[in-house]
Amino acid sequence: MNVRQKKLEMIEAMNRARALEPSSFVPNKLLDTLIEKMNLKNDAELCRVLEVQPPIISKIRHGKLAVGATILLRMHEKSEITIRELKELSATPVH
Repeated sequence: MNVRQKKLEMIEAMNRARALEPSSFVPNKLLDTLIEKMNLKNDAELCRVLEVQPPIISKIRHGKLAVGATILLRMHEKSEITIRELKELSATPVH
């Protein structure tokens, strides 16, 4: 087995381990809280208020995209929820 094969095996093992880890990011609670506090009906209205394209919110909701600094600031500005609270809403509760 050459070095390249070993490297590929190691990368595959790391990816398998990552897939088994529970995610520390829970987007539904964050998005649902924003919708509730801003008296919106659904993700489409949230997109309009945050001025982002619907696929962005969809990807965040389905865990395919993390909440970046830009959208976090926009959430804070539009909802007046502190950034700390927004981060806490998206974190997995510790038992």
